Amino acid sequence: MMGRFAAIAAGVLFSVSGVAQAYAQDAAAATKLPGAKLDVELNALAPSQKGCMMTFVAENNLQAPINKVSFELAFFNDKNAVDRITVLDFRDLPQGKKRVRQFDMPGVKCETVTRILINDTPVCDGPATGECMKGLVTRSQISVPFEG
Repeated sequence: MMGRFAAIAAGVLFSVSGVAQAYAQDAAAATKLPGAKLDVELNALAPSQKGCMMTFVAENNLQAPINKVSFELAFFNDKNAVDRITVLDFRDLPQGKKRVRQFDMPGVKCETVTRILINDTPVCDGPATGECMKGLVTRSQISVPFEG
């Protein structure tokens, strides 16, 4: 009887320990950078006279304002090959504010863009080193995937 009780008690302790560990991990993740992210959304692609007008919506929810940020983007074509890599200057992104940025991409046909990847943030002036890329969260409002 005592052995059975010990086995049940050990099982309960193991379960409680697992729940406590999971809770501690969740709490650590939440306190690491609570809500600290840099949201960048691909909002629209529209044909233009030069090529393709790309519209992005960015919101800085990092711990500091961004004085200047640029993103290195890779554009993939219908063969899943990188068609081009370019750096786009998103200028300043004040803390907690949404900003719309448009870029007219000469020689790009919108219908051939099948995916866009943020490869890097070569300029990120304001937050601690690496925070722009570490806090990056991407999404797309259109059928073209947008990844970070």
